[in-house]
Amino acid sequence: MSLKSLEGRLQGGVFLLSLGLFGLFWAALSAVKADPTVLPGPIDVAHVFWSELVAGRLPRALLATLLRVAVAFSLAMAAGCLLGFLLGRYRVFDRWVDPWVTIFLNLPALVLIVLCYLWIGLNELAAIVAVTLNKTAMVLITVRQGVRSFDPALDDLAFVSRLSRGERFRHLVLPQLGPWLAVAARNGVAVIWKIVLVVEFLGRSSGVGFRIHLYFQQFQTAHVIAYSIAFVGVMMVVEHAIIQPWEARSVRWKSNADRGF
Repeated sequence: MSLKSLEGRLQGGVFLLSLGLFGLFWAALSAVKADPTVLPGPIDVAHVFWSELVAGRLPRALLATLLRVAVAFSLAMAAGCLLGFLLGRYRVFDRWVDPWVTIFLNLPALVLIVLCYLWIGLNELAAIVAVTLNKTAMVLITVRQGVRSFDPALDDLAFVSRLSRGERFRHLVLPQLGPWLAVAARNGVAVIWKIVLVVEFLGRSSGVGFRIHLYFQQFQTAHVIAYSIAFVGVMMVVEHAIIQPWEARSVRWKSNADRGF
């Protein structure tokens, strides 16, 4: 067995053990509280989870929320990467746009959601616009910082080698920007799904946020926790199956370059 395979198994074992300890901690708190209407235990929540899954309500809610997350995430990453690259490259443009960035970065998500619902209406467009605007500024500043950290020597190398714009972008820009894009994506996934839940909580008739709002009104704590855990579980899968491998690949070129020199 290789060292890398052994390390991967060790990390997986620690991850599962940590989740198990969290479950025991949760069960202990539930036993101390001794009131399932306030803090139901893991077994009670598991029963609710299974019933909602079999009834089809949980899969439908997850799908609706994941679609909103995917659309808003894609739009925010595209807009944020483009604007961040331009602001990082052109200082004059950055000076003019920086106050706008600060405004959107510090505008509370709740305010932006309410304003979009008031201006656009209680529809899908308003929900997507609100989430996208809130996240774009965060992606922008990450990408801008990444562009500012580019190695000037690589620009000189591209000039001497007479690389085309496409070759520069592929071989110089993307490798240097890769780790920053991974950071932006990780933060985006962590923030966007929370904002989407608030959007659904306030003004949609489907999704995990809508279900949490519904069960909150009915004081069904176990249902609220079941839907929350379901979506957190999906996001953990995305983090460990997509974001972390992407992040590892994005910095591999630098390690290879260091060994080469």
